[in-house]
Amino acid sequence: MSKITPCLWFGSEAEEAANFYVSLLPDSRIENVQRSPADYPHGRSGQVIVVEFALAGQRFMALNGGIRMEYTNAVSFVIDCADQPEVDRLWDAILAHGGKAEQCGWIRDRYGLAWQIVPSALPKYLGGPDKAGAQRAMQAMLGMVKLDIEGLKRAYEGKPAA
Repeated sequence: MSKITPCLWFGSEAEEAANFYVSLLPDSRIENVQRSPADYPHGRSGQVIVVEFALAGQRFMALNGGIRMEYTNAVSFVIDCADQPEVDRLWDAILAHGGKAEQCGWIRDRYGLAWQIVPSALPKYLGGPDKAGAQRAMQAMLGMVKLDIEGLKRAYEGKPAA
């Protein structure tokens, strides 16, 4: 059976980025670092060309392409978080390493890659049976930068913000 491995393009930071990414999630590791056997147009012999790694069991590849390409929000990586401490830990780790907070749970890492740090509870509040509650939760989410589970719950239940 064929497998799909997302390949992330970096100018020269593939190994640094892969090491950072595997530090974020359990069941993550560097699997292989391929170095150039000879000089080439964008680098020298011995420089990292490709890093194969796994994030939470999903395989990825990081490629040093020699020039930086910009990422857009057209592709982002969603991390499904069990609880608020996990949301906070991941959010804070990305920010502490040069990330930039956006809105509605989106954050961009120092390499420009977009992440969505999303609590598992989000669909319960945005898609719950109480349509008015779901609308309130949606409005609350639109006003958030980092998602706050308790704030979403309070909005869904029609309770004032704490």
